[in-house]
Amino acid sequence: MNKYQLLLASLSPRRRELLELLGLPFDVTTPNVPEEPEENERAVELAIRLSQAKAHAASVDQAHKNRHQTINDNRIILACDTVVALGDHILGKPRDAEEATEMLCRLREGPFHTVYSGITLSQPGSDRVLTAVAETRVTMRSYSDAEISAYVASGDPLDKAGAYAIQNAAFRPVARLQGCYANVMGLPLCHVTRCLRNLGVHPLRDVPTACQTHNAHLCPVHAQILNSQ
Repeated sequence: MNKYQLLLASLSPRRRELLELLGLPFDVTTPNVPEEPEENERAVELAIRLSQAKAHAASVDQAHKNRHQTINDNRIILACDTVVALGDHILGKPRDAEEATEMLCRLREGPFHTVYSGITLSQPGSDRVLTAVAETRVTMRSYSDAEISAYVASGDPLDKAGAYAIQNAAFRPVARLQGCYANVMGLPLCHVTRCLRNLGVHPLRDVPTACQTHNAHLCPVHAQILNSQ
């Protein structure tokens, strides 16, 4: 039996949805971390830095709460940050409908873009911190300008890096990808599982099967991810 409980440092409904597939109990917290890239910072560096900063902020917050109330000391903090990069250009969350439209047009022109997720797991009161990176190469389909307009009008792109959700059944933006599907959603589950195992925590479900069933996507890379160092 696992003796630890997870603390997800994110209020993203997509990350909560995916984390539930592990079958482990978890709570949610929201670290206050600015997400703007630093000068000349690469996308992968930004994803790593922000995941580590969010884990640290959540750990500090838990330490503060520990001084005022009884808190489960066996929590493992899980923080994640997902960054979309088109070449050397980082695409964050669009500020408005106009910017969302611009992003979707640029992504359609391709030929591909890259999605990075940095994940960091830490144990409050311990020096043990694990960080991993997931990388997925994504090619968009040739959606029309009318489809972009309808999708942007739905409001779905406005809270998402790169202005799209891969799982959106109406828009279906992606033609093909190389790498982890769940990474593009915002939480690469097999990377999370591998890190948890290194901390002695084992999901209660078969994660690759649960993820593929939930997302209706056949994953050819899960064994490679889970077995890598």
